Amino acid sequence: MAIQHPASRPSNPRFSSGPCAKPPTFNVTKLADAPLGRSHRASVGKARLKAAIDGTRQILSIPDDYRVGIVPASDTGAVEMAMWSLLGARKVEMVAWESFGAGWVSDVVKQLKIDADIKVADYGQIVDFDTIDFDNDVVFTWNGTTSGVRLPDGDTIPAKRAGLTICDA
Repeated sequence: MAIQHPASRPSNPRFSSGPCAKPPTFNVTKLADAPLGRSHRASVGKARLKAAIDGTRQILSIPDDYRVGIVPASDTGAVEMAMWSLLGARKVEMVAWESFGAGWVSDVVKQLKIDADIKVADYGQIVDFDTIDFDNDVVFTWNGTTSGVRLPDGDTIPAKRAGLTICDA
């Protein structure tokens, strides 16, 4: 099958992947020393992140006893920040039916060391939400992109609840 090229191009000559166009001052030569194709876990990536964190601390005059961190600018980053900032005051229920939910379970249990009530469904199945106590803090993934299993709607989340509901949507 032959690949067909689009009939038209974007009207903005600075078109870029993602939601943002490149700035008018963009020049590809600015990427000459960029560690393209390298992980943020590589030594060069770690050094760049440390420089960004140190620079942020200096520019914003953040006190030395405050922590500065960089997280993904995505739903993943938002869920991580919510879990690290908000969980622990009350009982936590972790709900997982695919790999992302399982990752959140691991973070809460192994990193945050919270004794959570864990509810897991087999691959391709979903946890019975009638077994979840929403007076506790509850963390789950709405759409299991790896398995295709998702909540059909928000009706399973009670409007009247005492706990936080952190949903990776």
